[in-house]
Amino acid sequence: MTRRYPTPVGSHGRFSGLLAATAIGVYLLVVVGATTTLTDAAASCPTWPACNGQFLPSFSEPLLVVAWAHRVVALAVAALVVASAAVAWLGDATVRVRALLAVAAVTYIVQVGVGAVAATSGTPTTLSAIHLVLGVFIFGLVMLALSWTLETETATDEDWEAMDEPEPVEVDEGDRPPVPSAFVPRAKATVLAYARMTKPRLMWLLCLVAAAGMALGSTVGEALTVETVLLTLGGGVLSIGSSGTFNHVLERDVDEKMERTADRPLASDLVPVSHALAFGVVLGLASLALFASVNLLVAVLGLTAIVFYSIVYTLVLKPNFVSNTVIGGAAGALPALIGWAAVTGGLGIPGVMLAVVIFLWTPAHFYNLALAYKEDYARGGFPMMPVVEGEAPTRKHILWYIAATLVSAGVLAVVADLGLLYALTSATLGGVFVYFAVQLHYEQTEAAAFRAFHASNAYLGALLLAVVVDALVL
Repeated sequence: MTRRYPTPVGSHGRFSGLLAATAIGVYLLVVVGATTTLTDAAASCPTWPACNGQFLPSFSEPLLVVAWAHRVVALAVAALVVASAAVAWLGDATVRVRALLAVAAVTYIVQVGVGAVAATSGTPTTLSAIHLVLGVFIFGLVMLALSWTLETETATDEDWEAMDEPEPVEVDEGDRPPVPSAFVPRAKATVLAYARMTKPRLMWLLCLVAAAGMALGSTVGEALTVETVLLTLGGGVLSIGSSGTFNHVLERDVDEKMERTADRPLASDLVPVSHALAFGVVLGLASLALFASVNLLVAVLGLTAIVFYSIVYTLVLKPNFVSNTVIGGAAGALPALIGWAAVTGGLGIPGVMLAVVIFLWTPAHFYNLALAYKEDYARGGFPMMPVVEGEAPTRKHILWYIAATLVSAGVLAVVADLGLLYALTSATLGGVFVYFAVQLHYEQTEAAAFRAFHASNAYLGALLLAVVVDALVL
């Protein structure tokens, strides 16, 4: 049954769009508010609601522009919050969605009052903190309302069920690419096989995570040097290559059962297992040597990353637990700590917070891939969420983890003193990420899952670049 809402919303699809726009608007307000607090821009606008008695103040002062923009965004978001609550109550939203949005609207009024008092009383730290926490709370309420609305409108009974065991992939020897016999073609194929085992597609993003960690560390530690950057990133590339190679070795039997991995070097017998193991060990030792030349903590973290991904994730988590991807996100988060430790020689709150962002982003990112390849994962015996719990919970968790990622990214802005570029990047690309996650609920296709997957990559890549630019340039 099509759910109806008052004009001009009209349909459940448009109502979901309104909720998504409201959520991103609230998030933008939160991160711009954090920037306003960090830059002390509020001091340039000590009256409320107008700035120094003017609703359209002079834009000659950058801080005044920031403070004024925060209030303009707040006005626009107020309209979105009220509209969402009104449409929910006048339309066919569920009781729990109506309740969430009503609480969000009331809380928004309280938040505006707290913000007005903070602005006119010199922005006390406690009031500013309460103001930001209320904003995060409202954002969470709206995102939860969005996930429940999409769940009600798009999920069928089958979407909550575990998958039936799919037919196994029959891989004939003739289906596999032939191994060249001539020396030059064989050498080329072998080189490409060893390169593939290192999982080069992971390298750029994880190295960017380490680079962001180093950039943040340079704001509180020693100056960032070219030598530190090269040694840390070089060690990172080698450690990723080592972990990827061990993963290929340990999953070679399972890879043969999965269509997308049946042509991997070890599954197709292009590289002997003993050679692959030796290659992984050499890469691992070389990475630890580079890391140790930076400092001992970096080497310890690098070894932890290799062991965690190769052993804990590959052998323990991935084949046995539905939460494998969630806990396994720690492997991708460690480069943030490595980058921070490379510059500071220790651990610190901004570095840890960056790692938290990566940890929470991982499920929102990988669950899309799990949806696209659910049959393959089922053939391999991996208990991914869409395989054992169904597609509906997976899509819902994608939205929840996007919300958690955006909140943690906002906290990072506060603890790392990042600026407006970072705030706008997180809000804009976060909005794109949410958009494709919503589309995934309606389309429920492999193509939609891949679009959300690529949107997650774009979000994190842009966010990390913004961290580097904000920390090193602005």
